Amino acid sequence: MKAWHHLCPALPAAGGREQLRAGIGALVGISLCALVVRVGSSLGAPHLYLVAPLGATAVLVFCVPNSPLAQPWSAIAGNVTAALVALLAVRIVPAPWSAGVAVGAAIAAMMLVRALHPPGGAVALLTALDPDAALETGPLLAVMPVGLTTAVLVLAAIAYNKSTGRVYPFRQPDEEGTGEPEPRLGMSTAQLEALLGRFNQSANMGVADLGWVLAAAEAEAARHRFDGTSCADIMTTGLITVRPGTAIAEAARLFRSHAIKSLPVVDEGMILQGLVLQSDLLDAAARPSRHRTVSEVMRPAARAVAHDLPVGALLGRLAAQGSEVVPVTRDGRLVGILTRSDIIGLLLHGAEDRSAG
Repeated sequence: MKAWHHLCPALPAAGGREQLRAGIGALVGISLCALVVRVGSSLGAPHLYLVAPLGATAVLVFCVPNSPLAQPWSAIAGNVTAALVALLAVRIVPAPWSAGVAVGAAIAAMMLVRALHPPGGAVALLTALDPDAALETGPLLAVMPVGLTTAVLVLAAIAYNKSTGRVYPFRQPDEEGTGEPEPRLGMSTAQLEALLGRFNQSANMGVADLGWVLAAAEAEAARHRFDGTSCADIMTTGLITVRPGTAIAEAARLFRSHAIKSLPVVDEGMILQGLVLQSDLLDAAARPSRHRTVSEVMRPAARAVAHDLPVGALLGRLAAQGSEVVPVTRDGRLVGILTRSDIIGLLLHGAEDRSAG
């Protein structure tokens, strides 16, 4: 039974909407290719016709557009390279050995130019099975029909996938290292590439997509780890606050008197206006002037979170943005603040519970 289990379908069931989306995409793409062939033939292009491997390319670009094997460079350069290599193979290798040589050499060549595309193997085999027609067309075979029709199909896939909410071409990693997955994961593009290489998955997933998946998994794990714990459960209350018009000197006095690290700035209704940290006052002291108020040095309140936000959802933000203090609001009113000390305390409490278990 275990052996039969491994022969069962490996793909999860696809939703009807996705089936319809992919099927209509393939219909549109191949129909456009057929239209180009028809127009080309009417204009006197004798070597322009549909090739069977386009059907396999359509499966990739419309069903799995995030696969590296389906990307524009892989599809166009892969099919063109396979056609050229197969032409060379049928010229120098006699049948029936030319078929195997054509496919094997095409695969090696596609990998060499980083354009591995499974339908390219079909292009090579088709060329070897009908060598007379291929030799008659010559190198033009790689440009027309193979290259031109593949390019039309890829252009159709780019437009169709974008209009139906799919990412194609797929996300490329940010060369400057400023993409979202890296700061959240603490992993560089090179480290993500090494991870894909270690598990031989470079042909199945792009580096940027791996970063997105790992970051999403990390965030989801954090949410489950502190399931049921909200910001309101661990926030600091009984806050010392100031108004926007409070003098900087008064704010400095409050910092000295109460050993606090931040001062929330609120209005009469406790609506959060901003936040003042000790470093903000140090900057103000370096540029002294009379009658300055905290409104001139406070930070914006855009980073406030809701009281019922799960704590796990906040961990990635604290790590990525380097936030030290996070205001917590309820119905727009300030009710508390969260500090890194609060989060560390929660983490340590969880560690103690797990050790005891």
